[in-house]
Amino acid sequence: MRVFLTGATGFIGTYIIPELLQSGHQVIGVTRSEEGANTLRAAGVEPFMGTLEDPAGLARGAAQADGVIHCAFDHNFTNFAANCEKDRAAISAIGEVLKGSDRPFLVTSGVGIGSSDVPGEPATEDRINLAHPNPRTASEQLAVSLVEQGVNLSVIRLPQVHDTVKQGLITYFLTLAREKGYVAYLGEGQNRWSAAHVTDTARLYRLALDKATPGARYNAVAEEGVPARDICEVLGQGLKMPVKSLSTQEEISDYYGWMAMFAGMDLPASSEQTRKALDWTPTGPDLITDLKNMQY
Repeated sequence: MRVFLTGATGFIGTYIIPELLQSGHQVIGVTRSEEGANTLRAAGVEPFMGTLEDPAGLARGAAQADGVIHCAFDHNFTNFAANCEKDRAAISAIGEVLKGSDRPFLVTSGVGIGSSDVPGEPATEDRINLAHPNPRTASEQLAVSLVEQGVNLSVIRLPQVHDTVKQGLITYFLTLAREKGYVAYLGEGQNRWSAAHVTDTARLYRLALDKATPGARYNAVAEEGVPARDICEVLGQGLKMPVKSLSTQEEISDYYGWMAMFAGMDLPASSEQTRKALDWTPTGPDLITDLKNMQY
């Protein structure tokens, strides 16, 4: 299968590439730079010049392929809502050229969109919480619409995807800690984040592509929920900084700024349905192990 991969030079995309190639697929990888194109060629990938700002261009690339994996996203969280809309536009454009075919189309979302109204209950694959504050819900709403229009689309929902270099939102919290001189969590730090190693996540994309089921949603979750306090204590040890609890809104706003909305979220998630549907068993290191082994 010729697979059109957005985000091909990104954190997860670079791990998806060998998964696809080793399974006999050809890869067309999207990049915005000549440097990225050279990197892709060296990896055995056909480069395609494109950006999220040009959804029509991405659609032209997708039209050349037998399947599409869309994992590109603009991670400038200061413009998060606008970037979610940019993601939605890319999914819409690609979806248009795949209508009426059985070509698989994998799009990327977050596990929080499967969260429950019941506090503490893990997010699941069979739920879409359109009231969730994450504006990426618009992309999942569109995904449902495209499936109804005959697109063979399924969704990969991500937790905190990690190795010893990057760890999702935790990477941004590390930057904050270095700026502030200490590591902080909210209250008792019992809010949880689900997690998965990047190699397990990449394998899930490949499995979902090969076993595409229209309308399916898959949670790339190896660990259902790691408490924020446990995460912060490891970061404090690595950074050799004190770890503090923040309790007042003033403290939280002063420390986290625009990231305060993420810091206190309780985001446990299950992958029971995903494991059964795709025969997926995570084997990579857990989040705390990677945090302990990273270079601070």
